[in-house]
Amino acid sequence: MPAITVDNVLVLPRLPELDPAGTAYRPVRRLTTAQQGFEGEGFAVRRAFAGVSLPELDPFVHMDHIGEVEQAPGEPQGTPWHPHRGFETVTYLIDGAVEHQDSNGGGGLITDGDTQWMTAGSGILHIEQPPERLVQSGGVTHGVQLWVNLPRAKKMSPPRYQDIRGKHTGLVTTPDGGALIRVIAGDIAGHAGPGITHTPITVAHITIEPGAQVDLPWDPAYNALAYTLAGHGTVGSEVRPIQEGQLAAFGAGDALRLTADRVQGSRSAKLELFVLGGRPIREPVVQYGPFVMNTSEEVQQAFEDYQAGHLGVIPAQRLPHTS
Repeated sequence: MPAITVDNVLVLPRLPELDPAGTAYRPVRRLTTAQQGFEGEGFAVRRAFAGVSLPELDPFVHMDHIGEVEQAPGEPQGTPWHPHRGFETVTYLIDGAVEHQDSNGGGGLITDGDTQWMTAGSGILHIEQPPERLVQSGGVTHGVQLWVNLPRAKKMSPPRYQDIRGKHTGLVTTPDGGALIRVIAGDIAGHAGPGITHTPITVAHITIEPGAQVDLPWDPAYNALAYTLAGHGTVGSEVRPIQEGQLAAFGAGDALRLTADRVQGSRSAKLELFVLGGRPIREPVVQYGPFVMNTSEEVQQAFEDYQAGHLGVIPAQRLPHTS
């Protein structure tokens, strides 16, 4: 798994050791299994939030787990040009390559461990495609796309694009060095990630060695979710088993307990988790297709604005990306 890593995690800053007597470890409120779906031009994804209500996810709306899949030459696919309004898309790529371009002039090539963070805000058009070299050669694709809601007051913010290189991700380990924690946005115990967010959230990719345990401090005002990208382990104060393709939604508390099984399967030598949470917005959510607004009337207005060309114009030329 080529996401950003280090040769020796013991050189990294470490999480504090938590006092079990004074720590409220969060229980697992719900454990669900992602459903298979298709996106864009027909590539398969796992719908990570299937079966979880929006109030439990708030401030998140949607998440797709892409791969891990080995594609033959000619098989890699992307999405056509399409609009968004009212939220942010966060594409975290663990393996492979994706080119992004939007109608606001943003875009670039992301690859192993990079993140593209697009604030659609008042409206934007964008496209995500594999680079031509990947289409020709085939290869592994593995990543996550997350939709982060915007509060009513910021839904019509100007669009914005952040190109976050994997090398800028905040890296931290546990007191015993048993895990690598990549902080993409927000912070964990004071260790910050580079993503700039409109909505207070924390997003991290955690790799846990077989048999190792992570006691992760977590803002008690945030909700907490952990999705299994690969491997087997347990989560929560009650030690619930979890495996690839499953999502744990946690209850109240100020820390998460995450543990990798001592014996992992052939698909992954370690437990890989995508852990996220944020301060709930607690506003009405009406999501239809590519728009996330507060009312049905606002969604209808978004469609009308898109059809009238008010959400942007497809650029005449493709951005000159390099591989």
